Amino acid sequence: MYKFPIGVIINSFRTDIKTAVKKAADVGAQGIQVYSTSGEMAPENMTPAKRREFLDLVKSNGLTISALCGDLGTGGFAFADRNPEKIEKSKRILDLAKDLETSVVTTHIGVVPTDKNNDRYKIMQEACFELCRYADSLDAHFAIETGPETSATLKGFLDSLGSNGVGVNLDPANLVMVTGDDPAKAVYNLKDYIVHTHAKDGVQNFFVEPDYIYGMATSPVIITSNSFDEVPLGEGSVKWDEYLSALEDIGYKGFLTIEREVGDNPEKDIRKAVQFLKEKIGE
Repeated sequence: MYKFPIGVIINSFRTDIKTAVKKAADVGAQGIQVYSTSGEMAPENMTPAKRREFLDLVKSNGLTISALCGDLGTGGFAFADRNPEKIEKSKRILDLAKDLETSVVTTHIGVVPTDKNNDRYKIMQEACFELCRYADSLDAHFAIETGPETSATLKGFLDSLGSNGVGVNLDPANLVMVTGDDPAKAVYNLKDYIVHTHAKDGVQNFFVEPDYIYGMATSPVIITSNSFDEVPLGEGSVKWDEYLSALEDIGYKGFLTIEREVGDNPEKDIRKAVQFLKEKIGE
C-alpha cells in the first residue's frame, strides 16, 4: 500500500488559525498548509516572536507544516509591471516558510502558453528564473500548482528553467476540472519536479479555455453555468488508485494535503477525506 503523510489546508476549515490547527489534528492529519499572503500569517505581520509562537502551536498539536500557500492571484506572474512587487513578496513568504521549518511555497504563476514565442511565456519565464535562483539559495522550492495548462506544457516550461527551485504542487482535481488532463500521466510527466500535492477531487462539466477561467482573457461568449465542480474526495473524476500508484512509482514521499474550497460543512468533508486517504494508503 501507498505510504504518504496526510495534510490539510487549515484555511479550508473557515475559522481562526488556532482553532483550525487544532481541528487539523483532531481529524487525523499529520501536517498542515496555511495561506501566508495576507492577514496575520503574511510575512510582514509575522514577527520573529509570532513565527516561534505559530511553530510551537503546530508542534504542540503533533503536526508539521507541509507548505505555505503563496498564491498572490491577479494573473500570477503573467504581467511584467506587477512582477517586481510580487517576486519580492514571494521571496519574503519563502523566508517565512524556512523559519517555519518547511521548504515549499505553493503558488499559481498564470496560464503557461503552448507557444514559447508568446510574450506572456517569456514574462513568466523571467519571473520564474528569479524565483528559481532565490529558492536554490535557500535549498527550497516555489511549487507551481497544476491545472491552468496540461502537464506536458508545464514540463516544457519547467525544463526551460534549468533548476528545480521552481517545482510542482500537483493538484489532480485542477487537471481533470480545467484541462481534462490525466493526473496519473501528469505524475510521470512531472516526476522530476513534484515537491507537494493537493488532495482534491472534481468533475469537468464542459471545457472552457483556461485563459478565460484564470482571467487571462475575456470569453467571447457569456458562460452561464459552472464548467467544473469541486466535489468530495472519491466522488469526482480523479482515479485515485492510478494516481497514488503513479506517485509511489516515482518515489514521491511528500504530503497529500487536503484542500476543500466549497461545501456547506468543510470540516465534515475534510474528516471524510482524511478517512478516504487513510483507507487508500492502508492506515
